[in-house]
Amino acid sequence: MTKSFMPHFKSGAELLDHQLKGLQWTVSHAYNGSPFYRQRLGQAGVRPADIQSLEDIRKLPFTSADDLRAGYPYPLLSVDPSRVVRIHASSGTTGQKKILAYTQKDIDDWAGFFARCYEMAGLCPEDRVQIAVGYGLWTAGIGFQLGCERFGSTAIPIGPGNVDLQCQFLVDFQSTVMCCTASMGLLMAEEINRRNLRDEINLKKMIFGSERSSDAMRQRIKELLRLEDMFDIPGMTELYGPGTGLECAKHEGIHYWADYYILEILDPVSLQPVPSDGVGEMVVTTLCKEAAPLIRYRTRDLTRRIQHACSCGSLLPMHDRILGRSDDMIIFRGVNIYPSQIDQVLSKIPEVNCEFQVVLERKEDGKDHMTIRLECCQGLAASRKPELERRVANRIKNEIDVSPHVVIVDYCSLPRSERKSKRIFDNRPR
Repeated sequence: MTKSFMPHFKSGAELLDHQLKGLQWTVSHAYNGSPFYRQRLGQAGVRPADIQSLEDIRKLPFTSADDLRAGYPYPLLSVDPSRVVRIHASSGTTGQKKILAYTQKDIDDWAGFFARCYEMAGLCPEDRVQIAVGYGLWTAGIGFQLGCERFGSTAIPIGPGNVDLQCQFLVDFQSTVMCCTASMGLLMAEEINRRNLRDEINLKKMIFGSERSSDAMRQRIKELLRLEDMFDIPGMTELYGPGTGLECAKHEGIHYWADYYILEILDPVSLQPVPSDGVGEMVVTTLCKEAAPLIRYRTRDLTRRIQHACSCGSLLPMHDRILGRSDDMIIFRGVNIYPSQIDQVLSKIPEVNCEFQVVLERKEDGKDHMTIRLECCQGLAASRKPELERRVANRIKNEIDVSPHVVIVDYCSLPRSERKSKRIFDNRPR
């Protein structure tokens, strides 16, 4: 019998009781083990004994990426350094890296709840999992591999890129699952189609991490590869790494592991809770993380809480897919726009492909101008492009209230990426 990695709570009340105990432990552990947290909690006038209910989380101060950078090389460390068995760093490319430390228990917990992701995606020990995400200081590759090995499937840790080897191993090892960014998934789908390999491989599922995948992109990948299913997997280095939740086969939202962290959805300006179905910033507090616990950590990721229970029957709560980042907002002629809004509008137009670029420029007239370069679907006649450009511009105007210049380009003419695709190019003077 295959081991289950799901929590065994019988009711939502049991889960909430578990969260309260975890919150109390975290505050006490951080207060007693970390000079940073002792000072920050002291400034907020909070002591561990003050946490008597889950509502008391609102008494706690916020932490942010700035705190991680300021505390380099061991930010938030709440254990003796001799207990640290590994460090990881964020994959960010600017400024001081965000370093996170791990005890052996942290690693074991991470592997266990990542195995839960594979279980929720319906994998079995006979599956062969081709891991096409980055290895090194960042958490991606090793996280997917740890979880796979804990779950009991076969891990094939190729890493990103190297399309020839990816294709060869899909054929030779008959990999059934591929873990990658959505951009890499599209690149592989188009390459497999170009090489006429679809009937030679056994790929059934893809798990996408590290970037938002649009409905149009997912549909295109599924059609090209004839996949059974695809799943979004969230995660960040600060919160162990990837694998902190997964959308189940019902695709009603992303189940998050509420037995390992508390999720708040807050207005990024007021830092107050948003309305029940409102979009806000994810703020997380860990419940059992030893080396570098998080207390009300501002992730900058935007989503909304899914209010209904999933029809799969799981007690684990859900949030929506990541809609963007609070620091990714574009201000264009006085209108606040998130890239995901453009993505959502374009996904509704059947004649266009999923790849696009948004270019922002300030021209000689002193005004800001937006150009959207958008791929058409394969086989679209050139004579239809002008009408499609007008229709896309009208949809953007009606739904986002900005007037872009739309340029329809040929299918597969925009660059493809083995990691995350860059789609927003803001060339305006800062």
